[in-house]
Amino acid sequence: MSAWDAWIGREEVRTDRIEHGLVARWLATFDRDATGDSTVPQGLHWCLCVPDAATAQLGPDGHPVRDDSPQSFLPPVPLPRRMWASSKVDFFAPLQLGEAVTRTSRVQSITEKSGGSGQLVFVDVAHETFGEAGMAVREVQSIVYRSAAAACAALSPPENIVGSFDAEGWSKHRMLVPTETLLFRFSALTFNSHRIHYDLPYTQGEERYRGLVVHGPLTATFLLDLARRELGDNALAHFSYRGLSPAICGEALHLVMRGSGDEIEMAAFAADGRQVTAAAAQRKQLNV
Repeated sequence: MSAWDAWIGREEVRTDRIEHGLVARWLATFDRDATGDSTVPQGLHWCLCVPDAATAQLGPDGHPVRDDSPQSFLPPVPLPRRMWASSKVDFFAPLQLGEAVTRTSRVQSITEKSGGSGQLVFVDVAHETFGEAGMAVREVQSIVYRSAAAACAALSPPENIVGSFDAEGWSKHRMLVPTETLLFRFSALTFNSHRIHYDLPYTQGEERYRGLVVHGPLTATFLLDLARRELGDNALAHFSYRGLSPAICGEALHLVMRGSGDEIEMAAFAADGRQVTAAAAQRKQLNV
């Protein structure tokens, strides 16, 4: 029996509305035009029904404090470092500008592991986002909690001045450099106050990253946009991604894609060739 079994099945329901201002700010953040109709882009669901804990309820890392009370949705895992490890997303119908949305979240599983980097606890959370016409997005998000970094630990990921990224074998390639301003805007859109995205002294001193860390769902949004550029708006039925290594602010990020139909492979790489994200997608079936 796990110490966290009481949290499995725990649910949380949040409501929101897709306001014009939110969509305009999202589009401005990514230098994008609107879709041309009343639908909103895939990936904007990460900015809806976001946690709204009071500032006094935040922990040292900027995330809401977790405890063993019935009101605590996530379990009080005593490991201080938290990362968004992966997501599996099914898109059923495009969300619409102006509509009310409801998101039901449920703790699906909690798994404890030990690895080379110490103790790990994975918490899988199933999110179902409903628009006014029914379910629009279903996602299973995996959160990982990790042991504290040693004060003398080398900053990660290590710098590699020898390797380089090679786009050979990928049919689509886009390079961009995530900036501090972009990370700030995405944190604001998602109401994410995790300090690794904006507080460099904390990021290096406490969590021992080399620089500010690019949000996992921000990299995922870049990949969704790469698919949009090739396939069009709201073209995906499924999208999954897994974080492999931190992407660092101010450093080149290479976004790549190959395949079509049911076999779309995507990835993000650092300039030194280190793979940051592995992703896959499936295109919606066209009615004929």
